[in-house]
Amino acid sequence: MEILFNTFLTLHILGGSIGLLTGTINLVRRKGGKKHVRVGKLFTYGMLTAGFSAFVLSILHPNYFLFMVGVFTLYLVGTGNRYIRLQLSGKDVKPTLLDWMISGSMLLAGLFLIVQGIRLLVAQQHFGLVLMVFGLIGLRFVTIDVAYYRGKSRQRNDWLLSHLQRMTGGYIASLTAFLVVNAKFLPAVFPSVLLWLLPTFILTPLIIFWSRKYKGKP
Repeated sequence: MEILFNTFLTLHILGGSIGLLTGTINLVRRKGGKKHVRVGKLFTYGMLTAGFSAFVLSILHPNYFLFMVGVFTLYLVGTGNRYIRLQLSGKDVKPTLLDWMISGSMLLAGLFLIVQGIRLLVAQQHFGLVLMVFGLIGLRFVTIDVAYYRGKSRQRNDWLLSHLQRMTGGYIASLTAFLVVNAKFLPAVFPSVLLWLLPTFILTPLIIFWSRKYKGKP
């Protein structure tokens, strides 16, 4: 069992490192173009590897941290790519069973995180706030999925906005994991809850900026 755990831990570290590096490159570079696509593919492969291995690790050694990293990484990066693929496949292409299953899994995971967050807060454990925030974020994304899959999107390029938001969200998951794991090297003045939420607070304004910039554009 220990060998299996260490194998997936190595895959998680390798995939997360690739995702963090390539994600930073695409975050600061101009969006679109061949280089963006090539780097984005490396980011996708790295993050999916990190997400799947984190999910397995959370099963081998039950851990809320690894569970959230795994679920959110797989969901955000997975749907971020699916939006692009569905759009490029043509207007008449409908979401597949896989798309509904991915969103359904996030729905269940989001509800689970909210319930667990409430339980921890009742027990006066501040980490419950982190679980609730991420659970609510997950449910919000699911509502966007349902509207898009049913053809009830409010913007004609909702697929592009969702791609930007989710890929950036995947990067936030990678950066959050990096900060939490390396918290021991940071000054003690940073509480653990702040480390969990800091990347979200810092990068969410970027998501809002890009969403407004590309909103309604062809």
